[in-house]
Amino acid sequence: MTKRLNSKHKVDRRLKVNLWGRPKSPFNTRAYPPGQHGQTKSAKPSDYGIQLQAKQKLKSYYGNMNERQFRNMYKKAIMKKGDTAENLIGLLERRLDAVIYRSKLSNTIFSSRQLINHGHVRVNGKKVNIASYQVKEEDTIEIRDKSKSLALIDIALANKEREVPEYLQLDEKNKKVKFVRVPAFEEVPYPVVMEPNLVIEYYSR
Repeated sequence: MTKRLNSKHKVDRRLKVNLWGRPKSPFNTRAYPPGQHGQTKSAKPSDYGIQLQAKQKLKSYYGNMNERQFRNMYKKAIMKKGDTAENLIGLLERRLDAVIYRSKLSNTIFSSRQLINHGHVRVNGKKVNIASYQVKEEDTIEIRDKSKSLALIDIALANKEREVPEYLQLDEKNKKVKFVRVPAFEEVPYPVVMEPNLVIEYYSR
């Protein structure tokens, strides 16, 4: 489990964005970093600082993966054919916790990770309790029968803040989703500007 669980509300202010597009984000009322020096003007960031900020935004968005996990994603992306930035986004969107979150079976990436860790999720009928599991095209992901009555799932599905993207097919009644295809970067509904090309530059220094 990530250590970010208890302090995720500070992330928005530290990164100076409403990272998950939440109406109740503390950044909406305090648009400056936390701490006693949060409101002081900072110097113009260097190229390295801009790249680091882009990496921190993307890494934090997916539940604040640890650095080793995120770097491994980058290594996998450069090994694949095609655009490395697109490959990186595709790998991140194939994570099981990201699919659960995107399909609105959970309200946050953190709660989707909890659902998976606690054994509530099935992939093609088999229990998977690893949040980083890589979903494949045409895979079916569903909430196990005994867990379909969980209130947190119903609350998440009723939430109108987000829409399910086209690369997922949601069967809301049966709490089941089909992973149709790996999305292109432009299809991913990020609530803030993401710059995966800067992340690639950061790691390829």
